[in-house]
Amino acid sequence: MSYIPRLATYYKTHVVPALMEKYNYSSPMEVPRLLKICINQGIGAATQDKKLVDNSISELSIITGQKPVPTYSKKAISNFKLREGMPIGVRVTLRASRMYEFMDRLITVALPRVRDFRGINDKSFDGRGNYTLGITEQIIFPEIDLDKINKITGMDVTFVTTAKTDAEAFSLLKELGLPFKNANN
Repeated sequence: MSYIPRLATYYKTHVVPALMEKYNYSSPMEVPRLLKICINQGIGAATQDKKLVDNSISELSIITGQKPVPTYSKKAISNFKLREGMPIGVRVTLRASRMYEFMDRLITVALPRVRDFRGINDKSFDGRGNYTLGITEQIIFPEIDLDKINKITGMDVTFVTTAKTDAEAFSLLKELGLPFKNANN
């Protein structure tokens, strides 16, 4: 028998019945689910120092458990000393068990380590049921060794769902445990 993440079983046993009752779905297959989590880290100073991209790749692979790929510039902008094809960031897409494991660690371990944490903003939905969360420091993850980092960088975490509306996506992510500020919906 293969390993099933804790959050995946929680989704099947608690989230699906709760959302079926709230939105009157006729089948459990209609209930929105999490498709993937995309993590993007833009490195503006990578134009001067090429090692920053390699450092970000190693840090993001430690955080996610999957090797990220570098992103390259599409245009040349002379004011920023940016040439076409230069590496300027890293990204990784998590699916299935790695996605649930990352989300579980984000909710239970990383977000409570944020200084003066009051909850995450509930206004970052895109209108199609996807939610993007901005993290300002990668050091909130306990896997990162503070002595080995050169530069504190942020990242964008996008939760891609099958929800048709933002309200359904909000309910799904709230039931999965994301700590929103205005949790009265």
